[in-house]
Amino acid sequence: MEAFTHFTEYMQNGGYVMWPLALLVLVLWYAIGFRFHTLKRGSNANVRNIVRKFESGKKTLPKGMIDGAIVEALAIVAIHGRVSSSRKYLDDAFNKYKREITQFETIIRTIVAAAPLIGLLGTVIGMIETFDSLASASLFSQSGGIAGGVSQALFTTQFGLVVAVPGLIIGKILDKKASTMELELEQIKDILCSEGV
Repeated sequence: MEAFTHFTEYMQNGGYVMWPLALLVLVLWYAIGFRFHTLKRGSNANVRNIVRKFESGKKTLPKGMIDGAIVEALAIVAIHGRVSSSRKYLDDAFNKYKREITQFETIIRTIVAAAPLIGLLGTVIGMIETFDSLASASLFSQSGGIAGGVSQALFTTQFGLVVAVPGLIIGKILDKKASTMELELEQIKDILCSEGV
């Protein structure tokens, strides 16, 4: 209960811009969690070895996206044969994996870019209020004086950066993982459409 009280005091100190930022935090971490869960690769071996293990029957249950793509690709190749014409069937089947890989990518980038700007907006609003109260001399009657008003105005900038910086770092890590997985999906198609594994 005490933590909730501190949280609401913090949010009130920053003004009404803090609540949209809090909502962005929830959306950002939901999107990051979804991407993190979706981008589970499966086996740690290289793609060629994973294909061999699934073909030989040493491996039967997929643990992640790449494993699942290989199982699906092997089923398609079993029907259409290991020829270049089966690539179009693999392309169609792998479209869903490409959509999953890029899902929420734009939302994460947008929130990371917008959060500091929203925080800056809150700071500007706070500074305007500070200077308005300074002009009417009402700020001097409050505890903290000008420093208290500026401090209150900077809460939103702080919160905006707290939202953006971790989102930026984790988002870049997930983007790199996603691009690696896209290359691996292409590699699976190349391996299975060639004559031998």
